[in-house]
Amino acid sequence: MARKSLQELSGIANAIARSGVKPKKSTAISKAPAIGALQGSLSAIREIDPDLIDDWGPVDRLDEFTAVNTEDNCDGFDALKASIKEDGQQVPILVRRAGADGRFESIYGRRRLKACRELGIKVKANVQEIDDATALLAKGLENAARRNLSFYEKARFAAAIKAAGHDTATARKVLNLSPSGLSHLTKVTDNVPNEIGDIIGAAPKSGRPKWTSLAETFEAKKLVAAAGIAFLSNLDPKTPSDDRLDQLLKDITRRGARRGDMKEVTPIEGVTIKSGRGSIVVNIKRAGESAAFAGWLDGRLEDIIKKSYQEFTAVNSTDDTRG
Repeated sequence: MARKSLQELSGIANAIARSGVKPKKSTAISKAPAIGALQGSLSAIREIDPDLIDDWGPVDRLDEFTAVNTEDNCDGFDALKASIKEDGQQVPILVRRAGADGRFESIYGRRRLKACRELGIKVKANVQEIDDATALLAKGLENAARRNLSFYEKARFAAAIKAAGHDTATARKVLNLSPSGLSHLTKVTDNVPNEIGDIIGAAPKSGRPKWTSLAETFEAKKLVAAAGIAFLSNLDPKTPSDDRLDQLLKDITRRGARRGDMKEVTPIEGVTIKSGRGSIVVNIKRAGESAAFAGWLDGRLEDIIKKSYQEFTAVNSTDDTRG
């Protein structure tokens, strides 16, 4: 059976409307195909063995697939699982058929599917024959109805949609974004390494300014992935994801301040003097043009420093040297 397109699926929403209680006022629905996929129909709801259902499409929520967003990851899933065990599955997942071997693809509802699989029970699923574009739109609408994705979750979802071969117009439609809105998301995923984002987590309270600041730091090569990973890995594992992002940004600011305090000059070839608040460091290469000078200075440096200190104390009082 051919899968329905965005236009063809509109009939499903109409059929549902006709089968239910007539509303007093009808409202035009601009996204009827995806709404139809969300609502389904009673005849499309089936109980399916979870082992017959495979994941489909881009990942849309970080807290389902990383172990860092502790504020609503494990606790949220455990609560969902307990609820299904006690009261049954209240909301079906959305699936579509995957070939002629009796298997299905999960469009949305992975957490419910996982809970039913772990409980050893069949999962209630709304089975629809829909194309990829409609499936993505339904996925986006269902997420919007269930919980607003964080800025970074949207960024990763948009990147995953494009990585799966869909165009920017589809990504914008699924996430209800303007061109500039998608551009802001893309700037983050183009510059912030996924490994860093995975460790930070969804950061539900952090918006565009903080993530853009982090992206610009990587873009300007002021921070490399290894340094960011090392810093984040040293944080308490229970640190909420928003705090992880804040602490990384504060550390970047401190590093920038330290770099700003340090002055570096090269008076002659092979000699570098670094001067900061905490110390003065002189580096002389024992190779190339500076090799002979380095050897000469090595035997005289102690005397040179002592002589220089005597000259200094001769014109400065003891009190002056303490400041």
